[in-house]
Amino acid sequence: MSVISNSSAAMNEVAPIVEGFYDPATFTITYLVYDQAGGHAAIIDPVLDYDPKSARTSTGNAQLLVDRVHELGLSVDWILETHAHADHLSAAAWLKEQLGGQIGIGHGIDRVQKIFKPIFGMENDFHTDGRQFDHLFVDHEEWGIGRLSAQVLAVPGHTPADVAYLIGDALFLGDTLFMPDVGTARCDFPGGSAAALYDSVQRLYRLPDQTRTFACHDYPPANRPDAVWEASLGEHKQRNIHLNAGTTKDEFIKMRETRDATLAMPVLIMPSIQINVRAGHLPPAEADGRQYLKLPLNTL
Repeated sequence: MSVISNSSAAMNEVAPIVEGFYDPATFTITYLVYDQAGGHAAIIDPVLDYDPKSARTSTGNAQLLVDRVHELGLSVDWILETHAHADHLSAAAWLKEQLGGQIGIGHGIDRVQKIFKPIFGMENDFHTDGRQFDHLFVDHEEWGIGRLSAQVLAVPGHTPADVAYLIGDALFLGDTLFMPDVGTARCDFPGGSAAALYDSVQRLYRLPDQTRTFACHDYPPANRPDAVWEASLGEHKQRNIHLNAGTTKDEFIKMRETRDATLAMPVLIMPSIQINVRAGHLPPAEADGRQYLKLPLNTL
């Protein structure tokens, strides 16, 4: 097990304070997690605004985080990604410029980079070893965020590189489980696996029932118009509509693969992947000084 040294790490552990910032355009929840006002913080899965009609980026969502960090007097130690998202662009690089901190992701990001570099015809000197990120977390890795203890859990399935972050009693799920009345994440992206996702969720289900879980997305069903993002792990075990404590592996694989075959690609998958495998950095400028994204035809 690798341990990150941190002079302020969790000597007197406290329960994490969690604030969610919901983006209705992408159904994404970004989290600000901290030990106390004036203390240390992490930002998880930040959103960079993107207008697909004009191909313009903006920082309205990310600025809300900056303002709140300043209001609370926090030091941002980490900007954490649960995976390379296919439904929103990451604001990690911009937030690092504004607030400092290290950008971290699971070490399996290199597999995702190797898959998508040829798909998007990325530049020859784009490296596929994860070096664009400040830190690549390995499974079980532990560290501290101020007075908070933190641990990484590898949860492949949605992609081969997904991780969940367990910070104190708060579990940040990424794209594994959504809310209990929404279910689980799709597994049909390159490198995805319904069987792997089932095993990953079983791993999470071994944590205490009272563990607070925080979903990366919420897609409210018709009978629940408002977005929510917190549930106990026990609630998932009892009533997650796709994968509860009584769901067998064969049942889940059949359901997930059948359902995934009906799903359209996310609206922002083309720009998102190209930005997110770069840790939120935009592609390098071409000879004309402009930055470009690519649209591979008849590929995905």
